[in-house]
Amino acid sequence: MWRRTVVAMAVVAVMARAAMAADEEPHYWSDAGWGLLAVVCNVFYMPVKIVYSTVGTVTGGLAYVVTVGDDEVAQRVWSPSVGGSYVVTPAMLRGDEPILFNGVSYSSEEHGSAAGVSSEPLPARSGGPHE
Repeated sequence: MWRRTVVAMAVVAVMARAAMAADEEPHYWSDAGWGLLAVVCNVFYMPVKIVYSTVGTVTGGLAYVVTVGDDEVAQRVWSPSVGGSYVVTPAMLRGDEPILFNGVSYSSEEHGSAAGVSSEPLPARSGGPHE
């Protein structure tokens, strides 16, 4: 009697799992479409981004030389031009992630002075988990 019960429970478990798997349809065609669209976008996007970052690298290098080694001026050119996304992914096309053509702009206040020391005091911590 107990063997029949165990076999019946196993059959019910397998059938329930099969029913759950049938409800979860794979999105192969949708994923393939987003992937194909990403490839087509990258055919145009990647060369433009590479040219933009190359021109920004050269321009930042010239700015460094012209300003006699002022790396803050060069960083203001390099950060936006070299940073950012070099490849467009399907998640970016769906709107799940941002497409960042430019990188984050450099600011001397955020990165400290040329010696790497910030002129502003650190913010006070309050309400931490150990307080």
